[in-house]
Amino acid sequence: MKLISWNVNGLRACVQKGFLDFFKEIDADIFCVQETKLQSGQIDLPIDGYHQYWNYAEKKGYSGTAVFTKKEPLSVSYGLGIEQHDKEGRVITLEYDSFYFVTVYTPNSQNELKRLDYRMEWEDDFLKYLKNLEKTKPVIFCGDLNVAHNEIDLKNPKTNRNNAGFTDAERAKMTALLDSGFTDTYRHFYPDTEGVYSWWSYRFKAREKNAGWRIDYFCTSKSLDEKLVDAKIHTDIFGSDHCPVELDIDI
Repeated sequence: MKLISWNVNGLRACVQKGFLDFFKEIDADIFCVQETKLQSGQIDLPIDGYHQYWNYAEKKGYSGTAVFTKKEPLSVSYGLGIEQHDKEGRVITLEYDSFYFVTVYTPNSQNELKRLDYRMEWEDDFLKYLKNLEKTKPVIFCGDLNVAHNEIDLKNPKTNRNNAGFTDAERAKMTALLDSGFTDTYRHFYPDTEGVYSWWSYRFKAREKNAGWRIDYFCTSKSLDEKLVDAKIHTDIFGSDHCPVELDIDI
């Protein structure tokens, strides 16, 4: 299976910048997006052959996720089942015969870390949610996790220390998540690769200089390690301040 995840930073804008060209060319089995910034009925995507599932934020023009899948899932659920987390359209879960597939748009800790405390609650509740799913069958989850895990995962770790997305607290939560039995699939294949990122600020010509962060992930239950085929980061694809990430898995 070929799986794709992309934070599109506004799907309507991304469609104007080549989204559908990439969508058709990559021909993924499951393609998911984060930060759609949409409400119901605000877009009509001409993508035949896919089932579409959308989760919208209550706040207009904010957050939101979607999944497009060739194979219809056994069931679909939205959110974590926790009211304070489920107003922003951040999670969609698809159940298949042999695995759960989850797309997530993790809350940003924001300027001056004003949402870091909430982010810590989210991290704990999201991990509990994943581990509960895993009691039934293995989990594949992906999306914008809004954290660069280690110094290798961003261009300027020293000057970004304790900025949103690279605080000790956020990084520790990512470590705890992986230690609980999940694999960061990109690092599984490329443990020492430097200079490959998935997000660049729109300021300071960051993408031109490749001053980026790797904050978009595919993670899988450890029991799926032998089924992993490859992981890719499509740094040549524009249309957002993020680029798409890919997992190929024999499942």
